[in-house]
This record gives sequence, structure tokens and C-alpha cells, in this order.
Amino acid sequence: MKRTLHTAGALLAAGGLLATSACGGSSGNESGGKTTVTVMTWESNATNQLIDKALAGFNDPDITVKRIDTPNGNYGDKLASLTQAKKLPDLFWCGNDTELQYTGQGLLTDWSDRLSGSGSGSGSGDFTTSSFVPTAMKNWKTADGKIGGVPSLMNTYGIWYDIDAFKAAGIPLPDAGWTWDEMYAAADRLHKKGAKYGLVADAMTALDGPFSASLYSLSAGGAPFADSVHQPTEVTADATYTEGVGKLVAGIKSGAVAPPGYDISSQQSLFAAGEIPMLWSGQWLAAGFLTDKPKIEYGFAPLPQVDKAATLYDAVGICTPSYTKNADATFKVLSYLDSTVWTKVLPDSPVAVPAYTAAQDAYFDALDKAGLATVASTVKADLDAPLTMGVRFTTQWASQSNDLITAYWPDILQGKKPLSDLQTMTDKINDVIKSNG
Repeated sequence: MKRTLHTAGALLAAGGLLATSACGGSSGNESGGKTTVTVMTWESNATNQLIDKALAGFNDPDITVKRIDTPNGNYGDKLASLTQAKKLPDLFWCGNDTELQYTGQGLLTDWSDRLSGSGSGSGSGDFTTSSFVPTAMKNWKTADGKIGGVPSLMNTYGIWYDIDAFKAAGIPLPDAGWTWDEMYAAADRLHKKGAKYGLVADAMTALDGPFSASLYSLSAGGAPFADSVHQPTEVTADATYTEGVGKLVAGIKSGAVAPPGYDISSQQSLFAAGEIPMLWSGQWLAAGFLTDKPKIEYGFAPLPQVDKAATLYDAVGICTPSYTKNADATFKVLSYLDSTVWTKVLPDSPVAVPAYTAAQDAYFDALDKAGLATVASTVKADLDAPLTMGVRFTTQWASQSNDLITAYWPDILQGKKPLSDLQTMTDKINDVIKSNG
């Protein structure tokens, strides 16, 4: 499962003695003095049922948790309307960019003191900033150290591959350390063997493409597209970056790689049916494959490299509005849903690895039990990768940059604009960065 608001991710989690509510709002007191903490997820009904079951273990005589039912496919609109009306629930699923932007605007409760182990109602020794994957927690802090939410699950990225198709074409199976040239060569051979496209990689051809394509340059020792996605000072398209984009352009021209605009709505089912032999996507597909049982034998490999391993980082999480009425109760539920709930939910739905490290065993144990060894090894390789790149800008002015990427990136990839226009695009984005600096 993946969630983009513009954010990324795929997640579950929640907390409490569960009831459902039809409307939003912040924590308050019920009759008898109990505090109500409201929660809103972007999960499917099936996943919410697992969450509901897991939440039965939250026992606090002074707290009741109400989950707000939200249409799975309409979460962004619901979040926007509740933000506008100032009726956000006490805990709501959010992406890294949403958390940073909302925190910067003063819309969220700052948990930095509690997560550091100081302040009233602070987290226990096992729920502090040091309890999380360092990269994930670092990226959830604003420039001035505020934390308006906590990361919950981490998306990792790789290449899903059809083992049957690779064997039929006589191509070695992808594995850690395979190269970009090997990936493109495999895509070309698979295409020539009858696949409409050997590789579908919307992560490189869509709006976020310049960031994903940056991994080629990073791995080869060149400059990344952006020096930071949170506090960027410049974007760059150096010779190594341009070389990597040139290989992508060539792959699209030959028909080996799906072009910009390719309909990705059914890519998961097409891969499962054996019609897409290679798919650049995330670990979240594994949970769906366990349910839907693809007719093919498949694997999941790390993203390719030139020299050093490089990958994308992305964590979604749980945020709290600044006007929550009972921060102590909300923080108790937050800590429970971001830790204990995972150990109960992930065995049945191994959707993503938790950012809270103590809960990770449940995820990897579930993958091992399901026989998904390549998924487990690739997720671990991503967590250990020495070089990382964010998936998109998380800044307030990101939409201005997106407009420029939309105007240049698809045309460059399809040969309608020359590679030299990468420099034009980066120059214009740098003007946006300077004007908003």
C-alpha cells in the first residue's frame, strides 16, 4: 500500500479502546471524566479491521479512543477539509512533507520535549527519539528542532521482478549490487522477448522522477539532484546526473522502459498476471501479493547501483494538531499505536518496516514465515544503504518546483526537449529556492 498526499507511504497504526466516530474533532472529556482521543487513518477496511483488533490491548481507565471512518481513496480531501475547519483529530496519518509543512505553520503539537525524555508526560525510555531509525526521526524534525508527529512506517524501494520471465529470457536474476546498465539491458531483452515494456518505473518518469533518477549520480559519486529535500539550497544536474538521465531516455526511446504518462493504476495487477516483468515500486506490494497470490514466481531486488548502494528514504507517520485538548492522553495513545500495535498487526499484514526499531522483528518474522526472503533482504539492504535521497521536496513552495518539473521532465524523457534542458529546469528551480530563501 502506498499513500501520496503529496507525501508517500503506506501505513497503518492507531490506538485505544476502540469506537468509531463519524466526525472529526480533538480530545475532550466524556461523562465520568474519561478523555476521548480521536484517530484517523488512511487504511483500507481490511487493514482497519486488523488495527481494531490490535487496539483491544490498549488499557487505560481514563482514555477512550475513537477512530474516524474515512474513505480510503479520499483521505487527502478529508484531511484538507478538517484542516480548514480546525477539526483535525488528535492523531491522524500524515506524510513527511505534510508533517514538516504543518509544523512550520504552527498547526501541530511539538513532541520534541517528550520524545527527548524531558517535560511533563514525557515518553518513557523506550519511546524517545533514540527508539527510532535515526534517518527517519532526523527527517521528521524541522530546522529548529520541532517534531509535530512521529514516523510510523518506512517505505523502502526496489525492483519487483518476474522470475519466470527472467529465466525464459536467459537473464540472471537481479540481486544486491546489480548495476543500472544491467537493469536497462534486462529491460531491453524482456521487451524484445515480447513484453510491452521490460520495465515500468513511474518513480523515474512521473513528477518525482528527478529525485529517483538522482540515485544514479549519487551511486557514481556525482551530485544529487537536490542537496536536501527539507532545506534545499540548490538543485544540480551535473555531468553524471545527465549521463544517468540519458540512459533512461534511451530506454524509453527503445520501448524497453514505459514512457511518462503510462497508466500505472493497474500496474500491480499487471505484474501479478505476468504482463510486466520488472516493476520499480515499494515493499508495500508484498502484503497484497500474499492475499492475491500472483500466478508468477516473483522476487524483490534492491535498486541498481553504479558503485555504492543508493536508495530513496521515505517515512510516513502520525501527527497531532496544536489544539489537542489533552496532550498527555494523546501522547499515551500515540506511543501505544506506534509501538505495540505493530507487533500485533504486522504478522497478518506485513506492509512496511516500522520506524520504531523495537517493532521491526514482527515485520521481518512475518516476511520469513511467508517465504518472502527477497523482500526481507531488500528492505534490510535499503535500511543499511550508505547513500539516500528523499523522494520529493517537503517545502512550502514545493508546488512551484513541481510546475517546473512538469513543464520539462516528461518532454526531456521523451526526446521532445534536449538533455541540455535539464540545466534550464534546474536553473529555474534554483530561482524558486532563492526567492523563497
